Amino acid sequence: MTTVKTGEGRFGGRTVVITGGAGGIGAAVAAGFAAEGARVVTLDLAGADVDVDVSDADAVVAAVSSAFGERGRNVLVTLAGGSLGTPRGLTEASVADVDAVIDVNVKGTLHACRAAVPFLAEGSAIVTCGSIGARQPSPVTGVAYAAAKAAVGGLTRKLAAELGPSGVRVNAVAPGLVLTDRLRGMFDAMPLVERQSVLDGIALRRLPGLAEVVDPVLFLASDGASYITGVTLDVNGGRFMPL
Repeated sequence: MTTVKTGEGRFGGRTVVITGGAGGIGAAVAAGFAAEGARVVTLDLAGADVDVDVSDADAVVAAVSSAFGERGRNVLVTLAGGSLGTPRGLTEASVADVDAVIDVNVKGTLHACRAAVPFLAEGSAIVTCGSIGARQPSPVTGVAYAAAKAAVGGLTRKLAAELGPSGVRVNAVAPGLVLTDRLRGMFDAMPLVERQSVLDGIALRRLPGLAEVVDPVLFLASDGASYITGVTLDVNGGRFMPL
């Protein structure tokens, strides 16, 4: 469990549960919350504080309930997801591939949110994880993954409307390509012209550092975003600029 002395920072005295907390982004987000005073509990298939498969609804309920322990101004961050190594093309992806991606990204997010709600008091926040691949066609995003992340966006907005009257905010962060250890190999294996095309499509002409993805998550979970709910915050250096 990642902890620092509570009472210090924006999240002092709060419990933050992070699914996908053992991954590159997840571990960085966990460290960011801990540095701001939170009691942090990470959930993942392996390497986290609690090992759990987010596609298993009963296991998620047990893990989240144990992690939060009691109701309060808690925070849930749902980062578990990914393309899971499945083919990108429509005809190449099997039914099993699609099911796996939907189960982890969509159902996993839904299971975690449903499990967390009894422990969220007024002032609590949920931050889900979308993707630029759900916002516009992406050269590195598969069809199943794009569909799954688009569904997470719809889920986020619906939950924001449902939980808003109780004072619980629900927002999503939608990163562009972040070169974690898992994705760097895929990006490096792309032809040079494709890699350059990705960079040329970004207004800032570079890929982000981890901190540039972590800070928006912490912002959406903080009191600084107390009147923001139901939004998807695009963190992509200007590759996608919604109207």
